[in-house]
Amino acid sequence: MRIMALDVGDKRIGVALSDADRLTSQPHCVIERRGEMADLAAIMEIVQAYDVSELVVGNPMNMDGSRGDRSRKTEKFYNFLKKRVGIQTAFFDERLTTAAAERVLLAGDVSRKKRKEVIDKLAAQQILYTYLDYIKRRK
Repeated sequence: MRIMALDVGDKRIGVALSDADRLTSQPHCVIERRGEMADLAAIMEIVQAYDVSELVVGNPMNMDGSRGDRSRKTEKFYNFLKKRVGIQTAFFDERLTTAAAERVLLAGDVSRKKRKEVIDKLAAQQILYTYLDYIKRRK
């Protein structure tokens, strides 16, 4: 059973999936936000199609560990999902994941336009990679 990670923004949601053994994370897609119910439907379609058993939503905390507006908005969406997806969920610290994804794209000399198209799903991949590492260390 796979784990799915989400990088939730105001306009887009980046999606990443683990392999069935939960060893690797791969960027999957970007969902264009169209309202909570439409977002939920798009997420549930992926959950069902890929046999996802756990959902991880990145919590965009400030570098000092405090919570800002983005974190509170994301938590509100996380709570909305948690009540409706019917699988295990986690709200996981995602500090620096977007910056890490941006560095990878810059190192690969990816154009600004292309970076904008893929940054969200790469940030989700970073969230998932960090979460998988966290799970391994907990065991």
